[in-house]
Amino acid sequence: MTLVDVSQISAALFITGAIFILLFFGLLSLGVLKMFQLKYRQGWFSFIGAVVSGAVFGIILNTWFV
Repeated sequence: MTLVDVSQISAALFITGAIFILLFFGLLSLGVLKMFQLKYRQGWFSFIGAVVSGAVFGIILNTWFV
């Protein structure tokens, strides 16, 4: 096993990634929870929100950090 050098990652990239990871997986888990509660409409909206936030994250990464 080797060590990974993360000193080249900027603070802005780290914070952006952390926010979007929390947003994406929060919406995904909320969608699963709503589906188990048989609230299908709210569950699908949460899934759609997770997909949209993932797409926005990709666009922001491509625009600001590449």
